[in-house]
Amino acid sequence: MAIIVIGGHTRNIGKTSVVAGLIAALPDLGWTAMKITQFGHGVCSISGAACSCAVDEHAYAIQEERNRSGATDTSRFLVAGARRSFWVRTKQEQLGLAMPKLQRLLASEPYVIVESNSIMGFIRPDLYIVVLSFDNSDFKLSARKYLAKADAAVVIKGESSEPRWADTGWDDIKRIPQYSVQPPQYVSPDLEEFVAASLAY
Repeated sequence: MAIIVIGGHTRNIGKTSVVAGLIAALPDLGWTAMKITQFGHGVCSISGAACSCAVDEHAYAIQEERNRSGATDTSRFLVAGARRSFWVRTKQEQLGLAMPKLQRLLASEPYVIVESNSIMGFIRPDLYIVVLSFDNSDFKLSARKYLAKADAAVVIKGESSEPRWADTGWDDIKRIPQYSVQPPQYVSPDLEEFVAASLAY
């Protein structure tokens, strides 16, 4: 069993595209892909809609994706070549309640790739890769919390040559391999090689 976690310092910077790119680059591994979304207060994990359910009610939902239209992130994983794809939805700070079921799922699949930062508080993956955009100054607490555990960084090329968040974890980033990518290509040949070598594939 091998697990890769793909995190990122903020929203909408290409984490899903990196996951899909790695799935497509290493198709023979028969990936199981997973996206974890944590909702704020007042949103139900079952439906993703506004709800007045209690904090410990409907705390999480695990849905296997079947649609191959590419319309959703988890559907994009299937289109990229994943054998299975799951969307895990939890309330804020409630991921731990889902972990017993997730641990069984992770243990049953040979190669798993997970889009999440927060799962790093519960597992020790074979690789934790963080996606970074120098142009975006936002830096989520969950990303900052686990940055020192990152094995590599994918840097999305943009206008800035230096990160606008350089005072946040830059020393942790400088110590690990950095792979620069230019959208719409989110996986470079050297990143693919690094992942394959790390998994002894």
